[in-house]
Amino acid sequence: MKSRPVVTGHFTTVHTSFIVDFVFTNNITILTGDSGTGKTASFSFIREYAALNPDILCLNYLDYQKDIREIISQVERKLIVIDNADILLDDDTRKHISLDGKNQYLIIGRNPGNLFATKENLFELVSRKDGEQTVFSIKPYL
Repeated sequence: MKSRPVVTGHFTTVHTSFIVDFVFTNNITILTGDSGTGKTASFSFIREYAALNPDILCLNYLDYQKDIREIISQVERKLIVIDNADILLDDDTRKHISLDGKNQYLIIGRNPGNLFATKENLFELVSRKDGEQTVFSIKPYL
């Protein structure tokens, strides 16, 4: 499923020697890939930035006991970033996300099931050195 981003087409933040520089082409971006590639590190840098930006909502394993569907259904015009999505998102929440035209999603996990995802939604993290800094970006997975 391809739809334009409703909040932002580009996100960037700098954290010490790391830069997160993501270009979004879809309203739902699923970031997948092997362990140890920097997905959770990128999430933590985005979460730090979100403390100053009310347009970003971050959820991860610390929110496991919360009703994620209820949380996201109460917000509008947010970039919702979900780490550990495989354990946080039940099928009803996945269906809600796939039909939500009010928010934009960056979902970090390995299971895109029930999100009506196509290859246009699947991305992997890429890192490269730029001098003393490591730059994280995303590229199509397939």
